[in-house]
Amino acid sequence: MNPRGLWSRGLVAVLVAQFLSALADNALLFGALALLRNDRYPAWTAPLLQEFFVGAYILLAPFVGAFADSRPKGQVMFLANGMKLAGAAGIWIGVNPFLMYGLVGIGAASYSPAKYGILSELASAQQLVRANGLMESSTIAAILAGAIAGGTLADWNVQATLLIVAATYALAACANLLIPRLEPQRAAGSFSPGKSLREFAGALRKLLRMPDAAMSLAGTSLFWGAGSTLRFLLVAWVPAALGIVSNRMPAYLNAMVAVGIVIGAALAARFVTLERATRALPAGVLIGVAVCLLAGATTLPVTFAVMALVGACGGFFVVPLNALLQERGSESVGAGTAIGIQNLAENTLMLLMIGLYMGAMHAGAPVRATAIGFGASLSLAIAALWIYNHRQGEK
Repeated sequence: MNPRGLWSRGLVAVLVAQFLSALADNALLFGALALLRNDRYPAWTAPLLQEFFVGAYILLAPFVGAFADSRPKGQVMFLANGMKLAGAAGIWIGVNPFLMYGLVGIGAASYSPAKYGILSELASAQQLVRANGLMESSTIAAILAGAIAGGTLADWNVQATLLIVAATYALAACANLLIPRLEPQRAAGSFSPGKSLREFAGALRKLLRMPDAAMSLAGTSLFWGAGSTLRFLLVAWVPAALGIVSNRMPAYLNAMVAVGIVIGAALAARFVTLERATRALPAGVLIGVAVCLLAGATTLPVTFAVMALVGACGGFFVVPLNALLQERGSESVGAGTAIGIQNLAENTLMLLMIGLYMGAMHAGAPVRATAIGFGASLSLAIAALWIYNHRQGEK
């Protein structure tokens, strides 16, 4: 009988591994950005790191879920952290940083379905919601700690930062070794890329025919696409608007967004029900408004307040839509497949939005004007989604 329980050795090992792996993910970004700056890469190439990362998610989205189900998930997580370790070590020793960051993306894409899928194998049905809550809490804590640690360490020594990140991935992989070996959900050797691609395409068509699911998918994708773009916008905006040239300040501002997301998520849990999930859409419009306000900020207190507002609106917006998508997906195509489709949609939009931002930077667009254009476009896109949902409800 598999060990099951909220604080079993296996689940604690999963949570520790997730914290360490996510911490390293967030610290690595700021270490890699500092490396590009030190090596005098053009400023517009910084977002290219994320393009390589999310490209791996997009290419592997149809396959990673089925792959994770065909092997013990602890083993899959160990291999995924091994790929992340190899990518971070490659950047440290001087291999092309874009290719190595793409290797980290392959590891992250492989890690995602395994870390969520294993929860139902280690915890009972009654404990599953709490187990998911612990997983999300571990991830949020890692985002905060990783952003702050990565920015601070990069100001001290970039090479040491990359080495510490690689060591953190190694610790995460060691934690994966403590996860009990559980039988895979599919028979060994059952994984077939061609079959997985056909099944994934069919599930995608089915999900998009459901108006609620399609709206939720668009909303969460806009949120994560905007969040990824905002990270790079802050790196360019801080020295231009505040005159602060450091790696830590953009990291601190990103951490403030994460704090805001926690607050917004708590408010959404209190005031928004699954049946009324679309009430969160106005908060999405306010995300873009807040980004426009950022363009006019000139002091640190105002900037931190605006970033907290961005995060709070984001948390209030995305949590109900995410829950709605999971519920519709579980009813129609299965929760795991729905997560894979969500990863594909979100990372495709990340690729597009970061690409547009990179093009604006390459063309020499002013940072403040770019921030206003980005915020306004985001507000208009979510407002259009709001109108679409209202009209669907009238039919």
